[in-house]
Amino acid sequence: MMIQNEKEIIQLIKEDEWMMDILRAVKSLHLPDWWVCAGFVRSKIWDVLHGFKERTPISDIDVIHFDDGNTDELEEKKLEMRLRNILPDIPWSVKNEARMHVVNSIPPYSSSIDAISKFPETATSLGVKLDEKEDSLLDAPWGINDVVNLEVKPTPYFKELNELAKVYEERITKKNWKAIWHKVKVYHIENSY
Repeated sequence: MMIQNEKEIIQLIKEDEWMMDILRAVKSLHLPDWWVCAGFVRSKIWDVLHGFKERTPISDIDVIHFDDGNTDELEEKKLEMRLRNILPDIPWSVKNEARMHVVNSIPPYSSSIDAISKFPETATSLGVKLDEKEDSLLDAPWGINDVVNLEVKPTPYFKELNELAKVYEERITKKNWKAIWHKVKVYHIENSY
């Protein structure tokens, strides 16, 4: 199967009841500027492109939001607990992007979308959420070409900042995506474009 545009990605998500249940659970918390992102979206796309019949297990479900009025890490743990009460078998990971710049030692993000744009890989810089009518919205600040072409490249943010190049390289080694999705092509910082 080929995936050619964002509408096709949104349709794949809409047809996946497990993904929709997760999105509905997060939506029910009414978090400001929320998204379910990264591997949640990327893995679905890569599973489909590899023709997998079974979902590849995900180590965590990344839920982000932006609330500069409450940056206490304890609040994130409370939100994870609320989500576990709704869907107990999901490995929830909630992060408030209004505080993550401190953790990552970088300048503050202006929004969740700004944070997504500064994820390490373009193929992982993806987020999805439901609007008021339960329609899926996709955010792909670097487009979908890399993810649908099974290419792992650093985002411009990671490519431009030399101190982040090591983080990118460590992630691609640790994640070892090619062991699961054999068609994936990984680009290193020095030859990424």
